[in-house]
Amino acid sequence: MRPLIDFNSGWLFEGREEVRLPHTALELPFSYFDEKAYQRPFTYEKRFTAGPEWQGREVSILFEGAMADARVSLNGVEIASHKDGYTPFEARLTGRLAPGENVLGVTVDGSENPEIPPFGGQIDYLTYAGLYREAWLVVTAPVFIANARIETPEVLAAKKTVRARVELANPQDLPLAGTLRARLLAADGAEIASAAADIAGASVEIGFEGLAGIALWDIDDPVLYRLALTLESPHGTDEAAFRFGFRSAEFTPEGFFLNGRPLKLRGLNRHQSFPYAGYALGKSAQERDAEILKRELKLNMVRTSHYPQSRYFLDRCDELGLLVFEEIPGWQHIGGAAWKDEAVENVRRMITRDWNHPAIVIWGVRINESGDDHEFYRRTNALARELDPTRATGGVRFITDSELLEDVYTMNDFILGQEEWGGNRPRTPLRPQQEVTGLDHAVPYMITEYGGHMYPTKSWDQEQRQAEHVLRHLEVMNAAYGDPRIAGCIGWCAFDYNTHKDFGAGDRICHHGVMDMFREPKFAAAAYASQGDPADEPILVPVTFWARGERNIGGVLPLIVLTNCDMVEIRYGDNPPKRFTPDRETFPHLPHAPVVLRREHFTEEELGVWGMSWQDAVVTGFVGGQPVRSVAFVADPVAHRLEVVPDAHAIGADGDTTRVMVRALDQSGRKLPFFPEPVAIEVTGAARRLGPGLVPLRAGSTGFWLRSTGKGPITVTVTSERLGRADVTLTAS
Repeated sequence: MRPLIDFNSGWLFEGREEVRLPHTALELPFSYFDEKAYQRPFTYEKRFTAGPEWQGREVSILFEGAMADARVSLNGVEIASHKDGYTPFEARLTGRLAPGENVLGVTVDGSENPEIPPFGGQIDYLTYAGLYREAWLVVTAPVFIANARIETPEVLAAKKTVRARVELANPQDLPLAGTLRARLLAADGAEIASAAADIAGASVEIGFEGLAGIALWDIDDPVLYRLALTLESPHGTDEAAFRFGFRSAEFTPEGFFLNGRPLKLRGLNRHQSFPYAGYALGKSAQERDAEILKRELKLNMVRTSHYPQSRYFLDRCDELGLLVFEEIPGWQHIGGAAWKDEAVENVRRMITRDWNHPAIVIWGVRINESGDDHEFYRRTNALARELDPTRATGGVRFITDSELLEDVYTMNDFILGQEEWGGNRPRTPLRPQQEVTGLDHAVPYMITEYGGHMYPTKSWDQEQRQAEHVLRHLEVMNAAYGDPRIAGCIGWCAFDYNTHKDFGAGDRICHHGVMDMFREPKFAAAAYASQGDPADEPILVPVTFWARGERNIGGVLPLIVLTNCDMVEIRYGDNPPKRFTPDRETFPHLPHAPVVLRREHFTEEELGVWGMSWQDAVVTGFVGGQPVRSVAFVADPVAHRLEVVPDAHAIGADGDTTRVMVRALDQSGRKLPFFPEPVAIEVTGAARRLGPGLVPLRAGSTGFWLRSTGKGPITVTVTSERLGRADVTLTAS
């Protein structure tokens, strides 16, 4: 990216309220709202004075994202429009600026315009109106560096190569001449190599050969480099830098290979939405989601369902080593000719924005779960391959025998659970590949959704439902790990999300996530986290609320313990401890099978029968014979105290955000899963709260985001009639 000037403050929304971007046009309630409320036009206005240093320069405003149909005017004259809510666009101000004050106006129409993907049919997610990503002032020389596509061919060779195609922008059609200089920089800024090329046209090829000592970008060691470019021409000097990594990624009929070694992909789908704020949370929240996926859920892949997502999210995936499947906007519906043309342009915008991200290993160039359309998908694939021949294309479908125009057959396989609808097929985690494709040979193949609507699970659902939720995720992962021809599996989905009335639980929420909308884990989150390396973090999550009468009939058996430990011990009351090993018979292929405690493992006295006193318990995980983690359960939990925990105690002063979680805890420090009482949330100082100030606890917790309003201390006070008051202090600087 080139240096950008913050243009996010001082916007007048609807002529009455000063706001800072990112901004959602309408803060929706948590549930049971009318999603049509934001499906109308909204206006933004910003007054500014052109700086004298802009004379003789190119000046534009870069909008990172506006939902959905945006029109930009300067001093009352329309200068730009954009019919894509998910990719950036620029409004050029050069030659149009007036002396003194200028007025920039933006109208964003949140209507579901059938001419714009993903609209025209029903979609199972919301498209929140507003200038929901950042805006930047861009001031450059009249001829400047517009973009660069960086390739690293033969990356596994001992000596590495970098090739870059640099695109120059020359909006004034000036004579082109001069020199482009390139420097290859390590992450610490040290120069590795340099090169120069003469300018002969609107694009310049430049690169380096014979590079030694170059480290590969990998999921466990995501080494990044920068290509720093300087353009020197008679019209001035321009600089820009582009970050990239050296890595190979290949989908084959034998699975996925990263840097020449097989890697089973394990991931979840992610919507970029948040409670109340919709899409309009900036850098910190975007980065935090990537960190949750990688560090808490231990995933190695995420799918950006069903649209290109924030560059901050993708940047953090690069830094963490989290692989990405990025796709164009859409959900089942394919529109008419103009709609298809716009979707093809979506492919162009997505790829040219994101082609240097090493984390991205596959482009989604098909409308999610749509039917076949030969000519349309021939065009999307051809454009993707022309723009970026280094990555595979995929197209997510849920129909079988679909025409394969992409490089990878990407399939939403929801067969697990369909046995409940009748028929003679037994419980089946995944269908055989060739039953799905209808082909007589194996092809590169990846599962891109499973679970979700087949078994929606609320965070406060009964324990047995949550245990079944866990099993369904485990069974599909086990099947994927057991078939070397499956590149991997990406479950539906990471986080619960707001949706249209036609989907979800009737409350405008799809409770499909392994985490809730505040990113609080359900039990199924540990189905993924437990597949991580215990050396990184030992995971030990018994799937129980530890209550005698929570389940049908009573008791806690069978008890699934999600863990990456190699042995688990349970101590129940005064009974002798018992030790168990992972259930490899049921889950032979998982990296870390769960431990399952069954009725036959205990006498009636050991775990009690109905009417006997319920006892405390301690579950301990062992690795290499040593205890590494313990979980304690009390038999008589009582509401004891409030816990208030922010993701960060220090945030930026210019509209930065952080999540704050509120939990009701028992006397042992465990969350009370069925404590529903309301809490009052008060925020004072240099921030404001997003969302209401009086909210119920759901499954014993709730959350909210703070947005800074300037520099200084911030105090959060949470009060419960039963549990009293808890305070936490943050600082915005």
